[in-house]
Amino acid sequence: MFRPAVFALSQQQRRLLSDQTRQAITKAVASAPVVLFMKGTPETPQCGFSRASIQILGLQGVDPAKFAAFNVLEDQDLRQGIKEFSDWPTIPQLYVDKEFIGGCDIIVSMHQNGELAKLLDEKKVLATEADAGEKKE
Repeated sequence: MFRPAVFALSQQQRRLLSDQTRQAITKAVASAPVVLFMKGTPETPQCGFSRASIQILGLQGVDPAKFAAFNVLEDQDLRQGIKEFSDWPTIPQLYVDKEFIGGCDIIVSMHQNGELAKLLDEKKVLATEADAGEKKE
């Protein structure tokens, strides 16, 4: 009996996402090929899951010019809205090429099994040696 009440609340929350917030999130998702909604900033993550996600993206070699991060702690509408937008209950949330990938647990799993490296390579969002200032062979 409790679960339908939770489902009903979830449906009600979906209707509460304003068009303005939905448009702002859509614009944010499209602002770069790799977008992370997180708590804090890449330089100063405010939770362990956001920190782990940023570290993994760094280990993968995501090109900073193709990456954008949005601090959900700065905007309560964004913090709640992104959960509804993606239908995912937690933050951080990763988007690649406007497609929702998942939260920290998914990012970690994909990193460990090689799927994230493959995806990022296919989407051409990794920094090249030329980007790093090194000579190409």
